[in-house]
Amino acid sequence: MRPWFEDAKLGIFIHYGIYAVDGVSESWSFHNGVISYEEYMKQLNGFTASRFDADQWAELIERSGAKYAVLTTKHHDGVALFDTQYSGLSVVKRTPAERDIVKEYAEAIKKRGIRLGMYYSLIDWSHPDYPSVYPSGVVPEDLNQVNRFSEPLDGIQDEERWQSFLEFNRNQLKEILTRYGAVDLLWFDGDWERSAEQWGLPEFKTYLRSFNPDLIFNSRLAGHGDYKTPEQGLPITRPEGPWEFCTTINTSWGYQPKDHNYKSLNQMIRMFCDCISMGGNMLLNIGPREDGTIDSRQVDILLGLGDWIRTHEEAVYGTAEGIMTRYWLGGSTLSKDRRTLYLFVYDDPKESVCLKGLCNPIRKITVLHTGKELNYDIHGGVPWFNIPGTTWIYMTPEDCHAQVTVLKLEFAEPIEMYGGSGAVVTHN
Repeated sequence: MRPWFEDAKLGIFIHYGIYAVDGVSESWSFHNGVISYEEYMKQLNGFTASRFDADQWAELIERSGAKYAVLTTKHHDGVALFDTQYSGLSVVKRTPAERDIVKEYAEAIKKRGIRLGMYYSLIDWSHPDYPSVYPSGVVPEDLNQVNRFSEPLDGIQDEERWQSFLEFNRNQLKEILTRYGAVDLLWFDGDWERSAEQWGLPEFKTYLRSFNPDLIFNSRLAGHGDYKTPEQGLPITRPEGPWEFCTTINTSWGYQPKDHNYKSLNQMIRMFCDCISMGGNMLLNIGPREDGTIDSRQVDILLGLGDWIRTHEEAVYGTAEGIMTRYWLGGSTLSKDRRTLYLFVYDDPKESVCLKGLCNPIRKITVLHTGKELNYDIHGGVPWFNIPGTTWIYMTPEDCHAQVTVLKLEFAEPIEMYGGSGAVVTHN
């Protein structure tokens, strides 16, 4: 794993495609029979990107505090946002837009020093060779349950056609990895429809790294990814290793104008704090309209999140995961030298907040956004058994930030927490 990824903390996901024309679910709307494939593809005629401005996108992403971005270069519908030589199905060839969206996006993102990520669907429900074999090579007993976009309807597998499809994927990915400068991250999707062996792994991953040895991959590579990617459900416990939580601002990935179920700014900040408290990143999604503009509610969330991050950036960037919630009933991060602890206070306290199990003497406690120093008391503890007391930090609603408050605790030595039976722990 490249160090930049775990230091990034926030990325912006962008689901952009023809599905925004009618505001339907991206690809799944026809796969699941909500609308016909033919009706879905009629949206090609309405995709204009007439107000798409990659520089405006990049500026918004930069102002959000994100350090990387990921754009859907091709979703499961097979419609490429780039000028591919290996398919006639692209917004360049088949829509009024006639623009290489990926090219403009990559140039704008790189210009602002943001790490470049590309989403690519391994599955392609428009490609004639894709439904040529079954998952793990097993023909289902009931062919009536077979989906025509995923598997051969007649029960006959065609390995030659499957190899042709894999070559198609390799060719399109070569275009993505060689045309737009160095790509930092490939975000795959759809691996579940075939086995690692069928996808040609791990050789496929080796092939992709031949274009850039520093390239990293998300987890959706049939067990061969570099980091875990939980989706929509915020993890209850920390995933092992590097990880990233991908989520929507409302409930939809692509633009759906009828979806008004938006999370509040406060909720988004708290979710972000939970992610970085457990050593992860948050990949927050936006879904532009077909013309390339972004709903003001989504813009406001990104700008509000960015404002909070800039105010508290020392508690965000360059930090490691915090202490366990058994010590502090909220989120937290630690400086890399473990001499500064940042506590996230999600709700306004009545008179004080409680920190348990702290073994170190405290040098100073301040409210990060104002610099105000806070008083505290330590009650209890059994010194002869090395059992620390409970630290009560005095703060009131007047000390709080409008969203999430951060308390900065400074120590002379690396922090140690009580581990039971007189033991201390210097790690989580």
